[in-house]
Amino acid sequence: MANPKYKTPRSKTRKRRSHLALTLPNVVLCSNPDCRAPKLQHHVCKACGQYDGKQILAPAEK
Repeated sequence: MANPKYKTPRSKTRKRRSHLALTLPNVVLCSNPDCRAPKLQHHVCKACGQYDGKQILAPAEK
């Protein structure tokens, strides 16, 4: 089995893993003035069921 000859420096390891950082999802407010619930971009609002000003789903019961 092959073993590394030298210890890999911290800087090299961190450069290799630089793209593995986690990012938070981009949350926006619903465009419906009556709702204004937080939702993911380009997704139907789960609270009112609207997307781009059009009713897509039935509104959620409260």
